[in-house]
Amino acid sequence: MSLQRQCRHVAAASFLVFVTAPANAQSAPFSGFAGSWSGNGSISMSDGSKERLRCRATYRVSLDGATLRQTLRCASDSYKFELSSDVISEGGRLSGSWSEASRGISGSLQGSAQGSRMTATVDAPGFNANLALTTSGNRQSISITSQGDIRNVSVSMTKG
Repeated sequence: MSLQRQCRHVAAASFLVFVTAPANAQSAPFSGFAGSWSGNGSISMSDGSKERLRCRATYRVSLDGATLRQTLRCASDSYKFELSSDVISEGGRLSGSWSEASRGISGSLQGSAQGSRMTATVDAPGFNANLALTTSGNRQSISITSQGDIRNVSVSMTKG
């Protein structure tokens, strides 16, 4: 798989990592998410290689806490990307869209939230991934899995 295609897959997976928010309140799952977040993690490839990932995100949240607009910048030793997304929460269900302008890719997401745990699926042409996210205070633990060349993305984020 080409580096550009791998970047697309990481971009899609990383989008999932940062666009889903803490689900402490079903009616306003994004209410505590506004502001700047940063964190580190790793990407594990199907060939067994692993790379460190560094990310910064900025979130804007609607007054009712049900709509999220996000900008995400991530970099590893091999590449970097910038993602934009819009996500809506309705009755505990998440839906939205995302794009990565420099590579011209975009897709959708769907998921659900229960308590401090969220699950979601992200889709784009030729790509699908699953997410598990747990939030505690101003920290998030995220795990993304796929069957492609990128098998796992794990990231820990802190607000502030």
